[in-house]
Amino acid sequence: MYTGTLKMVRRRGADGRIPVRTLDRGASSFAAAAEPIGYPEGPYDTSLLVKYEHHVARHIWFGEERGPKKELKVVGHGLKLTSRVPLALPPQMESWVSRSGLASLQRTSLNKIDTNLVSAFVERWHLETSSFHMPFGEMSITLDDVACLLHLPIRGIFWSPQDVTEELAVELAVDYLRVSQGQAQSHVRSCRGSYYKLEWLYDIFIHHRAASSWAYATRAYLLMLVGSTIFADKTFTLVEARYLLLFRDLDGCSGYSWGAAALVTLYRYLGDASMYSCKQLSGYPTLLQCWIHEYFPTVGKRGENWNPAGNCGLPRAMRWSYRQGVLKVDDLRSILDELTPTDVIWRPFEDHRAWRVFDEICLYRGCLKWGETVVPYLPDRCLRQFGYRQYVPSPPLDCMMATDIDVDWISYHQSVVAVIGSSIVATTPSEVEDGYLEWYYRVSHPRLVPPHRDAPRDVPVPVYDAGPSDPDWARVSTLIRRYLRQVNAEEEDPQFSDLFEALHISRSH
Repeated sequence: MYTGTLKMVRRRGADGRIPVRTLDRGASSFAAAAEPIGYPEGPYDTSLLVKYEHHVARHIWFGEERGPKKELKVVGHGLKLTSRVPLALPPQMESWVSRSGLASLQRTSLNKIDTNLVSAFVERWHLETSSFHMPFGEMSITLDDVACLLHLPIRGIFWSPQDVTEELAVELAVDYLRVSQGQAQSHVRSCRGSYYKLEWLYDIFIHHRAASSWAYATRAYLLMLVGSTIFADKTFTLVEARYLLLFRDLDGCSGYSWGAAALVTLYRYLGDASMYSCKQLSGYPTLLQCWIHEYFPTVGKRGENWNPAGNCGLPRAMRWSYRQGVLKVDDLRSILDELTPTDVIWRPFEDHRAWRVFDEICLYRGCLKWGETVVPYLPDRCLRQFGYRQYVPSPPLDCMMATDIDVDWISYHQSVVAVIGSSIVATTPSEVEDGYLEWYYRVSHPRLVPPHRDAPRDVPVPVYDAGPSDPDWARVSTLIRRYLRQVNAEEEDPQFSDLFEALHISRSH
């Protein structure tokens, strides 16, 4: 594990940029540009984060906020779904919903979203790498995370939709929702585009359920369900009419990779929201917030409905409930800046394998697509989440150049071998190869807030010890270390000797 420091100090120009020399990356597979342009907090080498100039993190470092509200606008449909999802569906509908692979979405949504917590993590997301850039390396929401949190199927086909005009949206509603031509035309016109209102779909579901028109009721119900969860968009009230095409054949919709669909959609909206000009996060924020709760036990406030040991096979997202936090984005930025690898539960779902066995397709490295959206899926950048030692990853994929995504997905074995073939199983949960942190601190911006606005803004590579492997001891270690840091305690000070001894004991477990 790398234990040195990065000795780089560059002078900053008036635009906030600093010129840096071409540097030998050693283990890195990137080809550095002849004269890259760097930033004082990183990235010193901008060949990786090519969109950093427009990223919110660059502006935050210099004290520039998105607007009067520092947090994003984030809306969840949890409360509405609670009232719209019945305690039990009619057996005729239940069969179709269960076979669709989407039944779990009926109960996974948080009633409310902690917008400050979610916003703080969005500020660390980079669309080039499909990952969060933390102080100790990259992490991401993986296919395995989606499988465990939402119990959505990972294997399956991607969906390539046809264009849906307003006229076609009307025809689809008439054919597959059994509404009149006039009603469909009036509704689509009121949506000002090829959309349906979620409330309208719920009313159609209620109507057809009462009339025992099970197929029409099921289509309206499933479209409302995905429009309120994995396909929620920036309108927060509408769903794209083209998604009705997914449910034309209720016996065949189980063949889709709904897990990939959820991930592609969330990646896309995270990428949008990480830009300085964006002020809201669309998509399914429950997936992001529950992911945070699982991996970062000391960050943010949350309620726990049950202990994992007492789980009866429910999706892990149902473990969590909303609790109003007191920390604002400003507070959370500093907290995230000070996180270390010991603050992370690197493999939180090992006690969930009785219900969701790990699928090696989650180590597929390539592009994922859903509709016209294509995103890079790069597990080689977050290998510690899979139990492997983290190495310097290959350059991200250019999905604009990808031509055979469906073929790559089917023949995923080749990419899995490439991802884990050059790594080894980690001996400690947060293990990295020598040189990884030095490389990472040159191509990323591991911290968002300068310690002091007038202080030198170069960021040295930290030194991390292995830390405890047991999650409970990791939490003890984190809490002790956080207190000692708050009071500026020195290990030589006798009044803190017992606490430092407790800290060393906790780290040895």
